Amino acid sequence: MKNKNIYTVFVFGLVLLLSSCQSFQELEVNPNVPVSSPPNLVLNAVQNSFNERPWGKETRWNQFYTINYNYYGNNEYDWTTSGTYFDALKNVIKMEEEAKKVTGKDLNPYSALGKFFKAYFFVWMTQRLGDLPMNDALKGTENMTPKYNSQKEVYLQSLKWLDEANDDMGKLIASGDVFFQGDIYLGNNLRQWQKVVNTFKLRVLVSLSKKESDADLNIKTRFAEVLNNPTKFPIMASMSDNLAYKYNNTYNKYPLNPDNFGFDATRQQMSSTNIDILKSIQDPRIFYIAEPAEAQIKKGLAQTDFAAFVGASPAESLDDMSTKALNGQYSFINRNRYYRNYTPENTIQIGYIEMCFNIAEALNRGWAAGTAEEWYVKGIQASQGFFDIKNGDNTVVLETRNGANASSASYTVKFNWADFYAQAAVKYAGNNAKGLEQILTQKYLGFFMNSGMEAFYNWRRTGYPANFAKGGPGTGNSGVIPRRWLYPNSERIYNETNYKVSVQSQFGKASESVNDELWILK
Repeated sequence: MKNKNIYTVFVFGLVLLLSSCQSFQELEVNPNVPVSSPPNLVLNAVQNSFNERPWGKETRWNQFYTINYNYYGNNEYDWTTSGTYFDALKNVIKMEEEAKKVTGKDLNPYSALGKFFKAYFFVWMTQRLGDLPMNDALKGTENMTPKYNSQKEVYLQSLKWLDEANDDMGKLIASGDVFFQGDIYLGNNLRQWQKVVNTFKLRVLVSLSKKESDADLNIKTRFAEVLNNPTKFPIMASMSDNLAYKYNNTYNKYPLNPDNFGFDATRQQMSSTNIDILKSIQDPRIFYIAEPAEAQIKKGLAQTDFAAFVGASPAESLDDMSTKALNGQYSFINRNRYYRNYTPENTIQIGYIEMCFNIAEALNRGWAAGTAEEWYVKGIQASQGFFDIKNGDNTVVLETRNGANASSASYTVKFNWADFYAQAAVKYAGNNAKGLEQILTQKYLGFFMNSGMEAFYNWRRTGYPANFAKGGPGTGNSGVIPRRWLYPNSERIYNETNYKVSVQSQFGKASESVNDELWILK
């Protein structure tokens, strides 16, 4: 009995010990960190990570506006290292994993979207940097020293992902398996996303125009395939198909809004790059984005006189710019449009306007059969339509300044499309160099405050618009516009061997520079 009691006590003590160990282990688990996440929540996080917001440094580098007060910044191309999307890519992979758990299928809407996001993020990074860790970086294990893939390999894989995303979406739509949640852009509409995928593919192909003869990339055939088979490769048909970031007046306010009016309304004026183009062709878009310069009004010019609008050159020194701005010599942002409420406009990430000009450019280059002028006209009209410009009378609201005082008034601006298009500078000159310049110049205007740095990338690739400031005391970097960004410092520290191999392979030297030329631009 005595031994039995000892055994009983031992077992009871062992049970207590095991129980206490189990409780301790349970305490080690943080209940606030989920072991799994619904794919719709991960999708929401992924989508929020690639909002290219307007009115920041990036759009200054696009030369749409300039800043005149150095306390708030400058107009210098002062970038060094680039950010990356590798954290977002981890979320993409997590989304794919969770979707497979939930659906029990490899093919599902989240997996199809995942392929698009992989392509989008890698294209975004390679446009800035060049070669990238890709294959090793996506193996799913922590690897601090992934090898780099060449920029060409990055583009080939991205195009493959886009084709697979389109095919997968087509299969899901045909089967009716299109249900997913968490989409903040297109309301969980897979058909709309399929249009985005193929429209983005056209952007990627056009961005590779200097490699149009590369047999592996096969750019011309790929582009023509999309245009010639709209059933398999649906693309955007109107502005309603845009992938656009939407703002609200509570939690997600437009970057310029009544709250920060006093902070920056007089610190930012329009750039001569886009204002001069709009003035030269008497384009009414100017009345919606800018205000007339105070000094011009004092000279007796009407508020709706195109000559009353003056942009500041990004090449100008900040001291000169600041003095002239204080003297009322420049046109400021249209405060009525951009400061009167919290949601003046959605920010297009991938859109119909750009697509029209991408198609026009490709047709001008002879990549496919079709009429470049048709798409060129569609692009201009869609961009003007974004500001609700129509034939006949248009009402514009402009604020005019008189020192510290300002007043706003409505004006009627007459617009006639036929007369506008008949101008030699606007009417398409044909599939030649002049026609290409017209397409690229109008594409630049269509990028106003949308699509991230695509306006800069297009200038970097083509040299248009021709009046893009190419350097000067106000641009920094010894008066030279940089061609790329530097790799993150973490690559030099933790992945030194592969980093050095890539830099030597790309640029033929041991160290990199922001002035180095990327493979896609050679």
